[in-house]
Amino acid sequence: MSEHSSPHTGNLGLGILFTILAFLAVAIMSAFGKAAAPSVSSGVLVFFQNSISLVLLLPWVLRGGSAGLKTSHLGLHVVRGGAGMLSQYFLFIALNYIPLVDAVLLVNAAPLFIPLIAWIWLKQTINGKMWASLIIGFIGIVLILQPGASVFSWATPLAIVAGVFSAIALVTVGRLNLTEPSARILFYYFLISSILTAPLVITTWSPPDPKAWMYLIGIGVTMAIAQFLLILAYEYASPSHVAPFNYSVVIFSGLIGWIVWNHIPNALSWVGILLVCAGGILSVIHHHKRHGPFPMVQARYGVAKGQISKEEVR
Repeated sequence: MSEHSSPHTGNLGLGILFTILAFLAVAIMSAFGKAAAPSVSSGVLVFFQNSISLVLLLPWVLRGGSAGLKTSHLGLHVVRGGAGMLSQYFLFIALNYIPLVDAVLLVNAAPLFIPLIAWIWLKQTINGKMWASLIIGFIGIVLILQPGASVFSWATPLAIVAGVFSAIALVTVGRLNLTEPSARILFYYFLISSILTAPLVITTWSPPDPKAWMYLIGIGVTMAIAQFLLILAYEYASPSHVAPFNYSVVIFSGLIGWIVWNHIPNALSWVGILLVCAGGILSVIHHHKRHGPFPMVQARYGVAKGQISKEEVR
């Protein structure tokens, strides 16, 4: 089996369906995190998210034996794992203080930061169309932040920081894609993130109540479900075709936030949400045309777009 096979692109409808279902799982996972955040530390949330996902996906990762885990790019895996862990850590802090839809949208603004990081790190140029996409998105972020307004929260910038770390992680995934299969990238991401958050669990642990235990387990299970659905999605449709549907997570998060917490964004926030989504989608499209597939699955996650074969899913 080739480690880097092209995805089957014969059923766009299935690809879109699996993408939407994956980001529904992401929205539910984020909602579990928001519900648990008042009583469980962010470090514990990230640990359970990744350790449970590691256990659930381990049979698939090890289906060909442990030899498939050997890597000569451990440093990149550490950068990817550390950046991904920090993205989730700051997201869970932000979720405790700001509406679900704002936090989820801002961490999924990673496509607005990836071109800047790729420009600094990989020396990739940014053309006029890409700059226009980024400006549109950043105007949206300002409208969501609404600095100086009564709706501004000190925690909102933390969600932006989460988006920046997500972008760093995803640029690293783009580098790893050149030599590493998706199973190996996922394995090291979940393993390294679990190891990095273990000291936080030891130092901040207090026994969760039964409801919090349900949220912790739910975070890990929905993370694993999202990963599996994304793998299926990229089996049936090319990344550039399904990328706009990544932002279905914003719709799901808005609905959950409204139903559960009665959070309704104001008019400026709605305009900002639309601009961030538009800027992110345009950024993905322009990057794909100039540099090939965008190194994005969803802000924060380890599946490698365009690098998954049917054999890997089996």
